[in-house]
Amino acid sequence: MLLTNLTQVNPEETQEALQILDGFFQNLSLQTVLTIVLLLAACLAVMKVVLKLLDRTFQRLELEQGLRTFLHAALRVVLWLVTLCIVLGYIGVPMTSLVALVGVIGLAVSLAIQGTLSNLAGGIQVLVSKPFKAGDYVEAGGVSGTVQEVGLAYTKLATADNKVISVPNGEISGEKIINYTTAEKRRVDLTFNASYDDPPQRVIETIRQVVGAHPRALFSPEPFIRVNAYRDSSVEYVVRVWCVTEDYWPLYHDLLEQVKAAFDQNGISMPYSHVNVHLYQAEK
Repeated sequence: MLLTNLTQVNPEETQEALQILDGFFQNLSLQTVLTIVLLLAACLAVMKVVLKLLDRTFQRLELEQGLRTFLHAALRVVLWLVTLCIVLGYIGVPMTSLVALVGVIGLAVSLAIQGTLSNLAGGIQVLVSKPFKAGDYVEAGGVSGTVQEVGLAYTKLATADNKVISVPNGEISGEKIINYTTAEKRRVDLTFNASYDDPPQRVIETIRQVVGAHPRALFSPEPFIRVNAYRDSSVEYVVRVWCVTEDYWPLYHDLLEQVKAAFDQNGISMPYSHVNVHLYQAEK
């Protein structure tokens, strides 16, 4: 494709453009220079107004700062190209050759930075859709961590052990994203095993007392505590308790510790897998 586009640049048109530029500089006059200066000044004034209107629009739309910066810079480049075309058009340079040359250069650059452009497109998608923001704990691109910065090419995540991982936005936009902190409430799901000898109502009531006494547990929606399954050597109980999002892990670990202590206090056993080995002495 690149070779095809290169052949589209007509050598005769390129030679003609060079001859026009050479003749222009030979016949350059003060009036022509003033006209070009006024033309540039008018284009720059229009450019400034357009960029200001764009920035105000971004503020009303509440776009992310990274996306604002990218769009502002991209529009500035486009406006400068338009200004260049206007000035060269005034001089008399054929636009077909200029446009074809710019197209070939753009294609060559895009092929050289294809991976970067993929991450850039992913960054724009993330910034526009806003699946997360700085401070959220997410799972994205196969990495879990707290979002530190959402850039155009990479998103920085801080892991629980304080490592900062820069994940390419191309990977994030192409996979599922799990945001653990965007909602105000989260549900803690736990399972406990008790012996078949312990009455289910007694086990459920013991767990309910632990949940009811915990200050971080919410009771709207009401906690759910029921028999979940009958295992080989124990009865499995499921516990579902709602809490404020930032209290998830403290409540999770507190319930694991406090339910075990309550089981021991009330004589409820928690069976575990074990193997009985019987040795017999062979008779001589």
